[in-house]
Amino acid sequence: MSAGNKKSRAPLRAEKRVTTPAPKKPVRKKRGTGKIRGALWSLILFPFRVVWGFSWRIGVMMALILGFSVLYISTNLPPAVDLVDGRAKGSVTMLDRNGEVFAWRGDQFGGLVTANSVSPYLKNGVIATEDKRFYRHPGIDPRGIASAIRINMREGRGPFSGNGGSTITQQTAKLLCLGVPYDREKWESERAYEQDCRRTTIWRKVKEAVYALAMEAKFTKDEILTIYLNRAFLGAGSRGFEAASQRYFGISAKEVDGGQAAMLAGLLKAPSYYAPTNSLERAQGRANVVVGLMEEQGYLTKGEAEFAKAKPASLSPAAKAKAGGYFADWLMASGPNFFTRTTMDDVVITATLDPRVQAATERAITNVFAERVSKSSKAEVAAVVLAPDGAVLAMVGGRKKGIVGAFNRATQAKRQTGSIFKPFVFAAAMANGWSPNDKIKDEAVTYRQRGSDPWRPKNFTKRFKGNVTLTQALMESINIPAVKLSEDVGREKVRATAAAFGITSPLAQGPALALGVSESSVLEMTGAFAGILAGGVEVQPYGVRELRYRGDNEPLLTQPDGYGARVVPASVAEELTYMMHLVIERGTGKRAKVTGIESAGKTGTTQAAKDAWFIGFTSDYVIGVWMGYDDNTPLKGTTGSGLPAEIWKQIMLGVANGKSPAPLPMRRAAPVQDIQAVAAQTVKETVKKAIKEQAKPKKQPQPKQDRDSAIVDALIGILGGN
Repeated sequence: MSAGNKKSRAPLRAEKRVTTPAPKKPVRKKRGTGKIRGALWSLILFPFRVVWGFSWRIGVMMALILGFSVLYISTNLPPAVDLVDGRAKGSVTMLDRNGEVFAWRGDQFGGLVTANSVSPYLKNGVIATEDKRFYRHPGIDPRGIASAIRINMREGRGPFSGNGGSTITQQTAKLLCLGVPYDREKWESERAYEQDCRRTTIWRKVKEAVYALAMEAKFTKDEILTIYLNRAFLGAGSRGFEAASQRYFGISAKEVDGGQAAMLAGLLKAPSYYAPTNSLERAQGRANVVVGLMEEQGYLTKGEAEFAKAKPASLSPAAKAKAGGYFADWLMASGPNFFTRTTMDDVVITATLDPRVQAATERAITNVFAERVSKSSKAEVAAVVLAPDGAVLAMVGGRKKGIVGAFNRATQAKRQTGSIFKPFVFAAAMANGWSPNDKIKDEAVTYRQRGSDPWRPKNFTKRFKGNVTLTQALMESINIPAVKLSEDVGREKVRATAAAFGITSPLAQGPALALGVSESSVLEMTGAFAGILAGGVEVQPYGVRELRYRGDNEPLLTQPDGYGARVVPASVAEELTYMMHLVIERGTGKRAKVTGIESAGKTGTTQAAKDAWFIGFTSDYVIGVWMGYDDNTPLKGTTGSGLPAEIWKQIMLGVANGKSPAPLPMRRAAPVQDIQAVAAQTVKETVKKAIKEQAKPKKQPQPKQDRDSAIVDALIGILGGN
């Protein structure tokens, strides 16, 4: 078949066939298996669904409660500036007579400082020590809390005992007592209130966290830090870093360097324990730890850190000296209550304390005890130095120095006065007609009082001297003439004279009054001696020259001097001063004599030598010294003429500072032996003259017995008979 004739034909194709797959055998399901599995899963997931259902609802509810609480607290928080000073009481700052701070009492608030006004070293030191993530957390720091719990558990403590992991915001919330104000009627004391604020319980921590979040919502970070910097307690009564900086370094918190800032920041861990006034070495060790943290966190360069460690912070001269601890306690106890112990305001007192005199007094006592007293001795000492007008220039209440609240033996101890009471017996007698040159017989004498055994006073020497002048009796501190003089003038007059001079302590009723069996304080007796120097007027010791509120220029109180009413005539005081001058020149007080310084004084030793005294004065200073044991153990080998007189002399040398004071205001009577010699010569000449007159020839010779009678009459006339 030819190609052209062929018809086109479709290509052959296989016919499509649809192949139907053979039907599979149906798989039989196990009846009930799926339902069981579903039921199991439902059973397993049910608790989780329940928990989740409750959890998210509770979570939402708690979030709402938390948000509402934070909102409520934050809207009720006062402005930050109103929270910087939360003290319940005010403070007292004491300035010495030179205007320098020497003591603080109460909670001291140095004034407002802010996070931006304090030294950058101080701001960074606080953050490095207390809360290095302060500017990055919302008020609570879960990382810090977890770390603190881990450390506490590792060290065997409870999870919230020891390290708390609190942020600065949380610590500030605690300082604010979570907004609970101090209520005098509710709390026994401010201390009890603060202890309650510092309680650490889980619920308290929860409330603290909420309050911290509210603060973060209300204030900026710097405002929170400002509150913290001003409210933190930093030892020694300092509230806030400004007060602490002034207390320890004498400068503002704005001026502290790296080392000082580290020491201040280190106080936050344990304020009283690390206070440099308690242990400078311990405070410096803690400061080195803070310096290391500041360097580690980039706040100090390596060089600055090395410098701070090589030259650690030290105390200011006022803080070092701690002068006037006893004085400051006395000032607080004796001053107006509403301006001192219970003041609600900040008060500034300009006091009479002289730091140079205080240092000289402390140095004299220390030196004498080191040289003359056994190291194991428990004997105590007290001393007071007054200006002639009664201004207290120095006060030592015991051998321990620089402590607060200690027993002050200069003001609080009441001890028998012994023979230092005698000048007031002689003052009473001389104001009632006796003269320094009048004689009184030193002899055995017995006094009987109803209901008491007979009393026979004895002299220290156990001997009698016969007739002695008042001057000699006081100069040699002879007991019996003093008792007889007191009985002659009357005990009531003696007591009245002593009281008028300022001895307000109860005085004995019996004849032993004259020998100083009554008790008094060193300050009281020294003030009474100042009255003799002042010419026979009362002198009241005082310590406040001026009192004002902090920030005010006008004083609320002033004290020009301590002079009071006249007690005895000036002539009596001048004669008595001369008699007491002889006590130091030739009598029992010779060991107190200072060459070139005219002085007067009196020794005193009580029965069994339980107390030893020396009180004396120059025209510039009145100094009283006492020695004894607190438990009344007798002193061994010590009387008022011994160690107390030596201490008095050393104090006088120190306060005089090489200068000779003006002469004492005294009336110099003729010495005792000269009076006796003049009297003997006068009698001798008169007798000779009388005999010569009787020997002249007369018209009617006079009998011998008449001549003798005339001589006797002449002698009686010379000696003052009637």
